[in-house]
Amino acid sequence: MTHYRLHYFPESGNSYKLALMLTLCGQKFEPVWTDFGGGITRTPEWRASVNPMGEIPVLEEYDRKLTQTAPILLRLSQRYGRFGGTNEDERYEILRWLFWDNQKLSSFMATYRYMHAFTPSPDPAVLKFLKWRVDDFLRILETRLAGQKFVIGEEPTIVDISMMAYLSFPVVESGYDFALSHPAIDAWLKRLAALPGWKAPYDLLPGKRLQMYA
Repeated sequence: MTHYRLHYFPESGNSYKLALMLTLCGQKFEPVWTDFGGGITRTPEWRASVNPMGEIPVLEEYDRKLTQTAPILLRLSQRYGRFGGTNEDERYEILRWLFWDNQKLSSFMATYRYMHAFTPSPDPAVLKFLKWRVDDFLRILETRLAGQKFVIGEEPTIVDISMMAYLSFPVVESGYDFALSHPAIDAWLKRLAALPGWKAPYDLLPGKRLQMYA
């Protein structure tokens, strides 16, 4: 069995993506809490020894450090034969929606949530802009899920694991109650939560939390 170490901080949706994928694939990992709030990822020492991109998460496989969640999800999917689609068309759709999620939904939701919940005095104009973008991306996802169980089709893939991560934190952090605002997304999140082995973010990612202002 591959020995994994996951460098993370609890509020990181990207860290949750990898923790959940490993868990759903029946793999254990050693959690390595990272003082993101204290600025450790911005230090030259951390970037030289852990990730030159200055980002969390980092997944270690023995002595190799892997970064960027989308290619790691693809790698794990191929390794364990889970959540990778069943044919060429589905694999293309997985790539298409993974790129969209990383550029749009996860990116903007992560930034909006961080400013909304973990910043003491966020700029109202910036928050308004970010929420406007998040609302648009959520409308796209809501429309997609109105006619099918999962993003690619009838079975979950790594796209679902990627997209659901930042939408799975408490309402007080995101400001979105999907049961009220986006019923198709809410039903989809509940289907994912019913997968054997699923766990909520803070159940998989323990440790000291960021100060919350929301």
